[in-house]
Amino acid sequence: MTRPGTLAGIFAACALIAWLAVRASFASLPLLPIGAIPVLLGVALAEGVAARYVRGRLSGRRPGKPLAPIAVARLVALAKASSTAAAVFGGLTAGFLSYVLGSLDKAVPARDARVAGATVGAAVILLAAALYLEYCCRAPKPPKDNDEDDSYRDRWSWHE
Repeated sequence: MTRPGTLAGIFAACALIAWLAVRASFASLPLLPIGAIPVLLGVALAEGVAARYVRGRLSGRRPGKPLAPIAVARLVALAKASSTAAAVFGGLTAGFLSYVLGSLDKAVPARDARVAGATVGAAVILLAAALYLEYCCRAPKPPKDNDEDDSYRDRWSWHE
């Protein structure tokens, strides 16, 4: 299971690195592109849909062929990679955002702040979807084995 503290550390380290890099070279940077926002949201949507499907299949609420264990393992790998990538990307744009927040009275930094804020939001949504997908891919708990269950009881024993 991916630990949220690890992802928070990655997020914070990337934010610090980005803030230092932007502080040193903001004047020479181009405008922040908006193309990452729909991509992050699209991947988050796909992972959320996959999580609901897998959860229904593993819990037995959805009929059909059982899922192949390798498919579930691949989805877990996708979820782990997505959560790490979302933490990195969100941290980088959060560092950019923290730098431009000081110059909101100018047009270019204000536009970059809006784009960076939306990108951080999309990265957080992807992070949540990836963690949800990883959670849904866990094996269900086996039923409890009660010895007092009278529905099945061995009637033959050596010491009765």
